[in-house]
Amino acid sequence: MSGQSITDRITAAQHSVTGSAVSKTVCKATTHEIMGPKKKHLDYLIHCTNEMNVNIPQLADSLFERTTNTSWVVVFKSLITTHHLMVYGNERFIQYLASRNTLFNLSNFLDKSGLQGYDMSTFIRRYSRYLNEKAVSYRQVAFDFTKVKRGVDGVMRTMNTEKLLKTIPIIQNQMDALLDFNVNANELTNGVINAAFMLLFKDSIRLFAAYNEGIINLLEKYFDMKKVQCKEGLDIYKKFLTRMTRISEFLKVAEQVGIDRGDIPDLSQAPSSLLDALEQHLASLEGKKVKDSTAASRASTLSNAVSSLANTGMSFTKVDEREKQAALEEEQARLKALKEQRLKELSKRPSFATTDTSPVSTTAACISTAPAIDLFSTPSCSNGALKMESDLFDLQTNFQSSMQAGPSVATAWGGYGAPQIPPPQSSGELRVDFESVFGTKAASSNSLDTDAGILKPTVAGSNQCSNQLPEKLVSDDLDSSLANLVGNLGIGNGTTKK
Repeated sequence: MSGQSITDRITAAQHSVTGSAVSKTVCKATTHEIMGPKKKHLDYLIHCTNEMNVNIPQLADSLFERTTNTSWVVVFKSLITTHHLMVYGNERFIQYLASRNTLFNLSNFLDKSGLQGYDMSTFIRRYSRYLNEKAVSYRQVAFDFTKVKRGVDGVMRTMNTEKLLKTIPIIQNQMDALLDFNVNANELTNGVINAAFMLLFKDSIRLFAAYNEGIINLLEKYFDMKKVQCKEGLDIYKKFLTRMTRISEFLKVAEQVGIDRGDIPDLSQAPSSLLDALEQHLASLEGKKVKDSTAASRASTLSNAVSSLANTGMSFTKVDEREKQAALEEEQARLKALKEQRLKELSKRPSFATTDTSPVSTTAACISTAPAIDLFSTPSCSNGALKMESDLFDLQTNFQSSMQAGPSVATAWGGYGAPQIPPPQSSGELRVDFESVFGTKAASSNSLDTDAGILKPTVAGSNQCSNQLPEKLVSDDLDSSLANLVGNLGIGNGTTKK
């Protein structure tokens, strides 16, 4: 069956209704689609393991519940998701698994729906056994062998003899469970089992690296051990040689399915003369007759063996560094893609139009260099005309004129400003308020200049400033006033303008 089934969609919808985002994501990661769990779902679940408000037992129970499904695809993907979280999730996830008495009970699992179901059920049983063993190992030593510090000052290299002899067999058991997956290149036929194999491949490299360092520590201490300890140590070393052969075969499968040769470490076996030296030393402790060997020859043999195993360890370290670099590059590429997507989204948003009156005017992500306008400064006059920079507001800033002109009016800013100026008449036209001139409105007019005792006509022209006064008219001489008015209109009668 390929694609999400109706059951998958119904289950996801049920979790949407109950509001459980974690359970919903688990369902999406373990659908009936014959492909590995999607990265976005795995990433979300990893994020959940790092959130303190997420219930880890509930997350684990959701995965266990999916393994009760009858479909091999759902069960296999549930195991893969669990394994992925054990490797890449917060350590409290594997701690919880290790605290449980039982994990996966799939030793009798069998999907009888088809031939592929029969084949994949075999690997499901083996895979679940490995995950159980991985959790048990963590319970016994309180750390994950695939994540321990390595090197000269690493965990396995600095362990004392007694603890070392108890710890290496635990690694051996986990390694045996992993190698028992026992898959051939021609059996990796779909995306589900391939995803499981990749996780096992990465575990095998790190697990064997820790195993290898434990053996180096064992060999360095071997000739100083007691008889019982030497016997245990020799048995451990023999098993190590057997597992080295098996891990080599496992890595060959990885190479056959297309894993980069640079991601596969080189295994260097210790010289066979080392095994002879170890057996001779144990025999001498048991009182048996052995060939005479000098301390110098024994030290030389041991040095060669440790050097060979150390080369293997360096090979594992290089693989780790390559993987870390690849992961870093992948993360940088992902962040770059997110950044580009964000910039595209911003560029598609409509930009708000601005005018020169704005202190900063931006258009198409460009900054306008137009000078900022001070709305509270006094505008300048040139050639008798008022220059206004703003195309939104017509502000009268001469306060004396505004007081003379009459009461203020409300503005769009919620305050009060100058009254609106009437539209200018045609050039050269003079408008005279005759009622004011003849004195009929003198008592109530706001145009009366009480200081000079004169009457003023209202003049509106495009070439006059708002604060410029017209020529004074003599109020007590009507004839002279009329003559001056006629003279201003351009009708000459010989009267001299006062």
